[in-house]
Amino acid sequence: MSKIFKQMITIVTAALGQGSAQTKGAGPSLPARASTGEARAEFSVAPLSQEGQGVAQDYAQAAIWFRKAAEQGNACAQNNLGVLCAGGYGIAQDHAQAVAWFRKAAEQGYAPAQSNLGVAYVYGLGVGQDYVQAAAWWRRAADQGHPRAQFNLGIAYDLGQGVTQDNRQAAACCRKAAEQGYADAQFNLGVAYAHGEGVRQDYARAAVWLRKAAEQGHAEAQRSLGRLYSEGEGVKRSHAEACFWLDLSAKGLDRTQQEQVVKERDHAASQLKPTELSRARQRVKRWLAEHPSQAIEE
Repeated sequence: MSKIFKQMITIVTAALGQGSAQTKGAGPSLPARASTGEARAEFSVAPLSQEGQGVAQDYAQAAIWFRKAAEQGNACAQNNLGVLCAGGYGIAQDHAQAVAWFRKAAEQGYAPAQSNLGVAYVYGLGVGQDYVQAAAWWRRAADQGHPRAQFNLGIAYDLGQGVTQDNRQAAACCRKAAEQGYADAQFNLGVAYAHGEGVRQDYARAAVWLRKAAEQGHAEAQRSLGRLYSEGEGVKRSHAEACFWLDLSAKGLDRTQQEQVVKERDHAASQLKPTELSRARQRVKRWLAEHPSQAIEE
């Protein structure tokens, strides 16, 4: 099993949700309020345009309203405008501008922007690449309980980028994010327990954390959990469970990774009776019906 490395600049959905919540039962009045320059209303209108709630999805309009609120100092709007600049959504792509908006929000103590600014530093997007700065901004956000920043800081400790390499600190940071339900962190923590990296090796605990991520549709965790069932490590050996989780994993991984997982799945399937195999396949169908985003053809 190998760990994954995911650092992404994304729209802060929780913050957008807070803005959208202000609009319930008062949608028609928001544009009028926004046109008067009320920052809170301007911010509330922007998510409607970005998410297409009650209006046609329009990133350009979202950018306009985010900018109005951002220029009045709204940290969440500043961060989200930075995201649009970074991705070129409704506005010309400009990483330097993205960093400028992230920084404005980050300096107000806004954790999602601090996390995004760290990502910009680690990849050198709109700013000189600087692992020390990346780790410093992630730490600020992590100290506020931001799970993606906690995860990324854990990766920094794991790789020794911007901080002294420390597997124990890596596992500790990952645990904080994992306990908040962050699937990538749950997977990494499971792998850490399986290999004894930063924690005492414990296959049973590895299985617990891998299952938490797997049940969120994390394909790498599904593959690792399936392998534990194949080998009977940390769980009771079960070819049926191995077949189920490996089959799900194969459907969620990209094609370059599928071939080996399909071989492992088919091996597990060959150990099953026809009725057992049928039940495993039915479980997969039910899962994919409930989690359509993972239904990728092999």
